[in-house]
Amino acid sequence: METFVVFKVSNSIFGAPMKEKILHKATELFLNLGFKSVTMDDLAHEMGISKKTIYSHFENKTKLVEATTMHIFEHISCGIDHICSLHKNPIEELYEIKKFVMLQLKNEKASPQYQLQKYYPKIFEGLKRKQYEVMQHCVVNNIYTGIEQGIYRSNLDVEFVARIYFSGVLSLKDNELFPQEKFSMQYLMDNYLEYHLRGIVTPKGRNILNSIINSNQK
Repeated sequence: METFVVFKVSNSIFGAPMKEKILHKATELFLNLGFKSVTMDDLAHEMGISKKTIYSHFENKTKLVEATTMHIFEHISCGIDHICSLHKNPIEELYEIKKFVMLQLKNEKASPQYQLQKYYPKIFEGLKRKQYEVMQHCVVNNIYTGIEQGIYRSNLDVEFVARIYFSGVLSLKDNELFPQEKFSMQYLMDNYLEYHLRGIVTPKGRNILNSIINSNQK
């Protein structure tokens, strides 16, 4: 489960208000090229509009970056909430969330979170707090449900496990710790989720986990 700055941009925005069009195109460019790399000139050129039009909706690039990251965050949060509302068994739930996140990562060519952290630290910290609130609630519920169903160990320190999980998820997007040329995001997410689950499952849960892993490998 991950709530990083990731978003699969929809192309179906024809007829949308200009502000929304700018937001969608900025999201696409930021995620493909990076928050630092894309200039307001680039955005204006890609959209075939003037910079003045962009500035009439967003005071400056920082405001646009902030609006974009919040837009992405809300999209990811809604997707995760929907998956949780389906009440799958907790192990399945985590794999469904991972699958959803990977769909959002599909077009990501840059390292947006790394650039966000480096060049827009205040926005990054605000986003991280929001991510923590959403993930903490989701992961804590997942763990308690797993314990009730007998697929997670009953002696888990739920708060500790949830915080460790969140901390680990954040570290996966650290480009210095996990350089993209050495570790693909698919590899990191697959292995981290398995690592997390093998540390907390019961024998019953291990059977479910092994079944899902074997099914995904076919």
